[in-house]
Amino acid sequence: MSQLPTLIADLALILICAGVMTLLFKKLKQPLVLGYVVAGFLASPHMPYTPSVMDTANIKTWADIGVIFLLFALGLEFSFKKIVKVGGSAIIAACTIIFCMILLGIGVGMGFGWHRMDSLFLGGMIAMSSTTIIYKAFDDLGLRKKQFTGLVLSILILEDILAIVLMVMLSTMAVSHNFEGTEMLESIGKLLFFLILWFVVGIYLIPEFLKRCRKLMGEETLLIVSLALCFGMVVMAAHTGFSAAFGAFIMGSILAETIEAESIDRLVKPVKDLFGAIFFVSVGMMVDPAMIVEYAVPIIVITLAVILGQSVFGTFGVILSGKPLKTAMQCGFSLTQIGEFAFIIASLGVSLHVTSDFLYPIVVAVSVITTFLTPYMIRLAEPASTFVDAHLPESWKKMMMRYSSGSQTALNHENLWKKLILAMVRITVVYSIVSISIVALSFRFVVPFFKENLPHFWASLLGAVFIILCIAPFLRAIMVKKNHSVEFMTLWHDNRANRAPLLSTIVIRIMIAVLFVIFVISGLFKASIGLIIGVAVLVVLLMVWSRRLKKQSILIERRFFQNLRSRDVRAEYLGEKKPEYAGRLLSHDLHLADMEIPGESCWAGKTLMELNLGKKFGVHVASILRGKRRINIPGGSVRLFPMDKIQVIGTDEQLNVFNEAMQNGAKIDWEVYEKSEMALKQFIIDSDSVFLGKTIRESGIRDKYHCMIAGVESEDGTLMVPDVNAPLEEGDVVWVVGEKEDVYQLVDQKNEKVQAG
Repeated sequence: MSQLPTLIADLALILICAGVMTLLFKKLKQPLVLGYVVAGFLASPHMPYTPSVMDTANIKTWADIGVIFLLFALGLEFSFKKIVKVGGSAIIAACTIIFCMILLGIGVGMGFGWHRMDSLFLGGMIAMSSTTIIYKAFDDLGLRKKQFTGLVLSILILEDILAIVLMVMLSTMAVSHNFEGTEMLESIGKLLFFLILWFVVGIYLIPEFLKRCRKLMGEETLLIVSLALCFGMVVMAAHTGFSAAFGAFIMGSILAETIEAESIDRLVKPVKDLFGAIFFVSVGMMVDPAMIVEYAVPIIVITLAVILGQSVFGTFGVILSGKPLKTAMQCGFSLTQIGEFAFIIASLGVSLHVTSDFLYPIVVAVSVITTFLTPYMIRLAEPASTFVDAHLPESWKKMMMRYSSGSQTALNHENLWKKLILAMVRITVVYSIVSISIVALSFRFVVPFFKENLPHFWASLLGAVFIILCIAPFLRAIMVKKNHSVEFMTLWHDNRANRAPLLSTIVIRIMIAVLFVIFVISGLFKASIGLIIGVAVLVVLLMVWSRRLKKQSILIERRFFQNLRSRDVRAEYLGEKKPEYAGRLLSHDLHLADMEIPGESCWAGKTLMELNLGKKFGVHVASILRGKRRINIPGGSVRLFPMDKIQVIGTDEQLNVFNEAMQNGAKIDWEVYEKSEMALKQFIIDSDSVFLGKTIRESGIRDKYHCMIAGVESEDGTLMVPDVNAPLEEGDVVWVVGEKEDVYQLVDQKNEKVQAG
């Protein structure tokens, strides 16, 4: 009998326990994450009454893969554009909550006399609410369409990305054991540098690669290629000093901007579910009941810290962002739990060997308790807000109301200078990072290659030309971009006092480009500083004047934004998302509404000119979506068909009247139903029949009487499909089908002998 490998036996035990627990927790309507944790406890050495996993090292490796898949899947659901869309309220609230909860966690840890690193990791663990658990709680309670849930989900998006940043910072501090501000800033700077670099390069290259290979991409190929990209980024992130989870998240967020994102998410989900389950099971395996009993007091205190801290700081953060008290308390009370990111941060501490053994089981216990209490806390929010509002001094209420209305105005106000400076800074930072990476890679690989194969001078010259040509489009964009924008020209013509600052922005950006060129030349040639500066200035001027370089720079930027918006463009085309201009209509009291032509509508089959919707209702049809086809700005000759989706522009009142008329046009009264009843009858062609000797085409039965000959029965009883060119003969039995009224009219007018069929 062959011996089964330990890994397979352990995997079988884990999956059996997980399978049983998922069924049980599904029955109990509890989050599956808790079921996996319980399954892990059952399969652990701490449970003497059940079989235990024999090789925990292998399971740890599988759990690490699970973290990679969890973060990759999170990245696929994430979009960097979402950060822009969540708005200032979510940003202020999320930053406030995380900062305050980290301080609270550190304070609790220090209060128990724990080590500094334990306290720091505890702060990180309790700062992040569980997206999975909150989603499920909202679904179970039927709250997904409530106004406050949108803000909660926006806060969770920010918390997810900040959790990644926090993990990088914790890793840096854990490895260096240094808490100095300089090193922290260096770590954050390095993180931002690689984040921007990977995102920009990834968005430029990967969608284009997938587009070119689309014809070769079946589901299997797409899955393998996606996982290859994921693990390739994991390796790259590890080599640059970041965690594997960070690399997986970055690649997921890059692929999230591609058209294939939904397909990739669907294909990866089963793999993610498997390895994710193993990760959460491994979390449960670290739960030691004896340790939980020993640390019962810290568990209770930390649980209270999470519930009270998230409630208070969450409410405070949302109020600080300008929302009313009720909304703020609903948001704060919804965030009172910790989940998957707490486990991931805890496992990070264990893998780096910087946290104590007791911390992991404590966090798991706190997560279980807070998860169980989440639905009750969400329900408690409304009565709690009513109670607080009733006991709040009137002066405080007025102050909060003034702050709420005033802060919204401040958050939404953007002047021209702010928009212009932010745009210039963004362009300069992004293109500088790309240029720095090109220069670094060239000095690392390209220049040594040239020096190995060419004389020193020619190698240096060729290397300088190569590097400058590669970074030239980006340097030109830094210098020229936004110099002719609406904001720049408005400020230039609005006030002469603006011209000096505007010119200074141009000079500063030109100096940045010159410094890049100086760095490249000085790194390859030994010459006087004056000569190097002169050559650099000349090169930069050539960049500005070059039309070919201008065209290349525009094409690079255009392709990037096309790739970035490809998924949105596809969604807009298919009607899954409203076009961008819909938001601009709101400022003019106009709306873009999606409506569907009912299947029984009397409008179906008519042209837009015949319907004359603009004159009758004051609305305009912007687009018609028919299956996967989209007709933009349809002409008057375009017909509407049943189940067409139309995008209509108008005011609220106009759209309401239009929708009511469209629905009324789909109603059919009982008379129509009665008239539409079909009948089947037969009559005999005898010697007196007017149809004798005529073909079916000549008889006029279809054209005059709107009836159809279903078949002709000959004398031998054979029923044949009628031939339109064959004459009707005496003795033929003709079967006629049509609306009852038409059939009887045919019979009565022709005075035929009719026999009911």
